[in-house]
Parts: sequence; structure tokens; C-alpha cells
Amino acid sequence: MGPLAGRRIVLGVTGGIAAYKAVEVCRRLVDAGAHVAPVMTDGALHFVGRATFDALGSEPVQTSLWDEPHPIPHTRLGQGADLVVVCPATARLLSDYRTGRSDDLLTATLLATRAPVIVAPAMHTEMWEQPSVAENVAVLADRGVRMVGPVDGRLAGGDAGAGRMADPADIVAAAFDVLGATAGGEPSGDLAGLTVLVTAGGTREPICPVRFLGNRSSGKQGHALAAEASVRGARVQCVTTQPASAPDDLGMEVVAVDTAAEMAAAVFERASGADVVVMAAAVADFRPVDVADRKIKKDGGVPEIRLEPTVDILAELGRTRSGRQILVGFAAETDDLRQNAAAKLESKGVDLIVANDVSAPEVGFEHETNAVVLLDAFNGVSEVPLCGKREVAGAVLDAVLDIHRIRDDKMNDKMDDDRADRLPNGDDT
Repeated sequence: MGPLAGRRIVLGVTGGIAAYKAVEVCRRLVDAGAHVAPVMTDGALHFVGRATFDALGSEPVQTSLWDEPHPIPHTRLGQGADLVVVCPATARLLSDYRTGRSDDLLTATLLATRAPVIVAPAMHTEMWEQPSVAENVAVLADRGVRMVGPVDGRLAGGDAGAGRMADPADIVAAAFDVLGATAGGEPSGDLAGLTVLVTAGGTREPICPVRFLGNRSSGKQGHALAAEASVRGARVQCVTTQPASAPDDLGMEVVAVDTAAEMAAAVFERASGADVVVMAAAVADFRPVDVADRKIKKDGGVPEIRLEPTVDILAELGRTRSGRQILVGFAAETDDLRQNAAAKLESKGVDLIVANDVSAPEVGFEHETNAVVLLDAFNGVSEVPLCGKREVAGAVLDAVLDIHRIRDDKMNDKMDDDRADRLPNGDDT
């Protein structure tokens, strides 16, 4: 059983390098209870073996109009589907679907269904920006096809830019949204019923109306955490210095701030109602004492900027939080990673520290990838190797759930001990 129990989903996979990500989409849909019928094009088989989808799907992979005894498999698939998801969707698939050309099982199924369709395009930037591709996408969207992505990021061959397939979690979230997947009218997922407060981005402390003290944080890791928590059923509040790139389409509350003081005020206002607080933002440690009301000119000489400490949001949360709240901090380091992270874990009074070496290649600030070490208050240590920030977010939230379970077990043990202490001894019975 699950929120998608009883729903039949055709999962179309085409011939793009992102086909390997469709494996995760398949797994998540099946885990949610859906009956997933995988359909692969000949091109897709060059990237992912059919045995993978045979094992993970709800029925064997189909690749051809002539694969099975049923004389019209595309009609059976199309008419029986509650939803069709295509990921990745190549430029050719978009063109064929738009024009009604059907020379394989997947395009024939798309034409033979009246179910809603989700398409996750993936291709190189030059292809994605071609006017013909843009026109195909616009026409399909006008017809009601839901487009998920693409996003900016690393592409095949070492390139970077627009055209990267959306994260599997976002594609599955779109499927949940289209199918109205809920459990008893409430959000479903392993974080359902929890309120998660996430901070993201780097604060900016003004020197004058033009200049500020800041850092390199893009907010990507914090936003990935907010999106993952939302997809997993949590009520999410995201306090961010980068609101334009926050994933507000997932129904979360997005709060825009700029300075450390503004972030502190927004966090303290909401923290008492949160079950989990994840401080992923890079908050300035210092701010200028005096802020000029006009632009500081070069010809005025080198200005003297006196600094004062900002409020330590994480430490204050650690001092004032409720007993059941789980508090997660981040440690961006350039040396002595584990030692510094362990010291921060203890000094701030938090449950979990997410530490990364931001001097390492493709790790941390502004990158699409990250590699972290997780240290918890129960002496647990685990490493998350270099991967996408959404995958890191999933590992962090898995660790949060582990902490939640450990606490519940300790609480239950204590209650059993207290109950045993109150029972009469043998002489009294």
C-alpha cells in the first residue's frame, strides 16, 4: 500500500544519458504503491539495461509494438494508464509527440492515452535552446502536457548549462501532484506530520547602499533540503536570501531575508513551531558597526570598517529549543574537517552536523554537487561521497529520521524503567 496504491503509471524512457535517473523515478513510484509499466525505446537500451527496469518495475519492460501477445499493446497501455511519465524526454520525442508521429511503442502509447502526461526533457543546452525545440515544448504545454525541468547544471561531456533533467524527486513530486496523492487527505511520506524549518543562502551585511560583506553561498543545498523535505510530506518553511531560486512550487512557505539580523528574526519567529530546524544558510559572523547612507567613493580614501559580531542563530537555537526538536547545523571548512565539525556539534548543542570541505573540487558553494560528513550527537559518523545536492539532502533527512527513532527508543526505555520502579516488589504482593 501507499499513496499511489491502485494507480497505473506508464514510465517511458528514451535514449538520453539521463536515462539512468529514470531508475530512481521507477523505484520511488513503486515504493509509493504505484503499478509501474516501463516502456523503453531502442535508444534507451543503449544507456540502461532492460533487466534493471524488469527488476524494479511492476511488470516486464516493453520495447516494441510486437513484444507481447496482445495485438495492440499501445492501446492497452494508454487506456489503462492513470498517468504517463516520460523521463528523459529527448528532442526527438518532443517533436514526434507534438506532430503525432508514432514509429515506436512509446510514442504510440502517448497518442493512445487520455491520461495526464508528464514530460521531463533532457538534452544539451544548444539543443534545448533551439527555436524548434522551444516551439514543440510550448505547443505541448498548451495542450496540457506537464513539463518538469530541465534545470541548469552539469551535462554529459563536462558541459554545463540548461538542459539537465530535473531531479527524480521533483518528477515524482509532480506525479503526486497530478494524481492528488495523499493519505487520508493528509500529505504522505516519511516526514508527514512534521514541520521542517530550513535556512538557505548567504547573508549580506551592508557597508553602504552599494557594497556589502557576503560569502559565496548560492542557497542550492538549503533549497535542495527544503524540496526533499516537502516531497517527503513535511510542512516546510524556507528562510532564504535567494528567494528567486527557492522551490516554492512545492507548496512550501518561502521567507525572503537579506541580513543576519533579518534571518535571525525570521528563524526565531518560526523555530518554536518546528519539529526539525536545518540551518543550512551561511550566516555572516560579523557585520559593519556603521553603515554609510551614501555610496562610499574611491577618492575619499580607504574606508575604515569596524565590525561587530552578529547573533549566533545556531547557538541560540541550541540553548532555547524544546527537548524533542531536532536541530541540524552545517560546517563549511577548509581544513581539519572532522575535528572542527565535532567541536561545533558540541559547542552549539545540536543533534547533527553536516560538514563539508569547501576547498575540495566540486564541493559546496555554488556547485551542483557536494560531499559531506554527518556527525550526530549519538556518536554516529557517516560519509556521503560526491553526488548531487538533492541526494545529499536525502541523506541528511534520513539521518534526521534516525535521530528521531533513537530518541523515541530512549524515551520508551526510560518510560519502561520508570514504570518498573513504580511496581510493588515481591514482598508487597
